[in-house]
Amino acid sequence: MKVLLLIFAYLLGAVPFGYLLFRLSEKRDIRSYGSQSTGATNVLRLKGWRYAIPVAVFDILKGAFPPLLALRLFSDFDLALACALALVLGHCFPVYIKFRGGKGVAATVGAYAVLGLKPLLLSLIVFVLLIVMTRFVSLGSLLAALSFPPFVLLFGEPRKLALLGLIIFGLIFFKHWGNLKRLLAGRERKFGERTSL
Repeated sequence: MKVLLLIFAYLLGAVPFGYLLFRLSEKRDIRSYGSQSTGATNVLRLKGWRYAIPVAVFDILKGAFPPLLALRLFSDFDLALACALALVLGHCFPVYIKFRGGKGVAATVGAYAVLGLKPLLLSLIVFVLLIVMTRFVSLGSLLAALSFPPFVLLFGEPRKLALLGLIIFGLIFFKHWGNLKRLLAGRERKFGERTSL
């Protein structure tokens, strides 16, 4: 049963809601536009808030569901951590669309809401402050993800959760490599800027 839950976590995480919504509305592949991600930020740039909010909500909810199941059904924190990693991997590398998906941030938020709400709230404050100061979602996402493991230790949460945070930060860093190059080149789009189709 636990193995099945891990598989379910990956397959649920791999559901590319942003891709599907964009495909239904535009009859195009969102990965050919903007940041080429299936996540809510790219949907916002291309389609606006009306489409981006449902994508963000779905990605957060799918991130929360498998770890919550692991805790409710098995009372197994280690399994919940594994489910969180599996679903973020699914979000970033979805089997349904040739392993080219989102950047893992919203799904991670959902998982952290179940596994470590207090450190998550501090990381979200980091995220918001950086966006207010710089208007770069990518920079806010990266530094918020990096801040999570220290906040886990600050609140005395399990060290295994901090380790998961470091692993997921590595994934998010890898998926944001293109954003980092654009940041260094001065070509990264700022929050609120629209991108034409």
